[in-house]
Amino acid sequence: MAGRSGSLRRYLAIRLLLVIPNVFVLLTLVFLLLRVAPGDPVSAALGGRLPAAELARRRAAGGYDDPILVQYWHYLSRIFTGDFGTAVSDNRPITNILLVNGAATLSLTLSALVVACLIGIPLGLLAARYRDSLADVAIRVFGVFTYAAPVFFVGVVAIIIFTGKLGWLPSGQQASPIAQLTVEPVTHIFLLDALLAGDTKSFVDGLKHLVMPAVTLGLLITGVFIRLIRVNVAQTLRDDYVEAARARGIAERRVVFQHAFRNAMVPFVTVLGLQAALSLGGAILTETTFSWPGLGSQLVQYINARDYVAVQGIMTIFALVVVGISLLIDLINAFIDPRVRY
Repeated sequence: MAGRSGSLRRYLAIRLLLVIPNVFVLLTLVFLLLRVAPGDPVSAALGGRLPAAELARRRAAGGYDDPILVQYWHYLSRIFTGDFGTAVSDNRPITNILLVNGAATLSLTLSALVVACLIGIPLGLLAARYRDSLADVAIRVFGVFTYAAPVFFVGVVAIIIFTGKLGWLPSGQQASPIAQLTVEPVTHIFLLDALLAGDTKSFVDGLKHLVMPAVTLGLLITGVFIRLIRVNVAQTLRDDYVEAARARGIAERRVVFQHAFRNAMVPFVTVLGLQAALSLGGAILTETTFSWPGLGSQLVQYINARDYVAVQGIMTIFALVVVGISLLIDLINAFIDPRVRY
């Protein structure tokens, strides 16, 4: 027992130490990628709208006349003190963008993961249980289609059908303008704020606005979950201990859920975390398609405005989120599967 607990502590310590070079490399890449663009952020965002003297003053104030190594040191220093900078085009602090728009992205991403789990896990189990049957083939075709279909195409089709033709669901924003004015932003997650305010009508309105973006993004992840669950459960069902459980007279449903699915959880948790990180990229297209006020749509606006300071800040946030999710996945896997620790 002492050996197991020692191996777990050693693994956790090593994994935490590896976060430092991961963060350093990602921050360096973000810094260098933004410096490849010609000119400087101030001239790119405000060039042609301000006199040359004012542009020069702002460049000097922002430190863009300093040598590249000095700029890099200032960038790292600000990041580690929680200062991600201020957008040049609209003068918004990046921390405010993270609080307001990041909450919208968080609600969309979590909802999409819930949709993907609710659809992907049962279908994956069904396909594994009835492998090579007609149901298995249909589920695999559905999984390939959901994974291969461009998220913006699915979003546009959904808007045409459910908003334009049927009129069932709204096509954009987190809620109607009246609901947004009624609910006071406390957490900036609209559904949670509506619940805190006890406003059921606004909560239902926000839920209607969330359905199409969440399902559109969730379907993209569903195909991955279906394939992963099907392959791992089908492989586990052929193992000796599963055959032994069947020989003892255990019901097939219990064999699938309590034996096969439980042992398929380790790779599923890994991919779940990776998809949570990758869904940030899909969220950019989903937010743009549905006018969802998240970090993705805000990033597109700043790219169009050539506001490299804001783009750098948001990309830094994305990089830190990916590192955090990767660390969380490894820690969860260490607790689920003792083999990971050795």
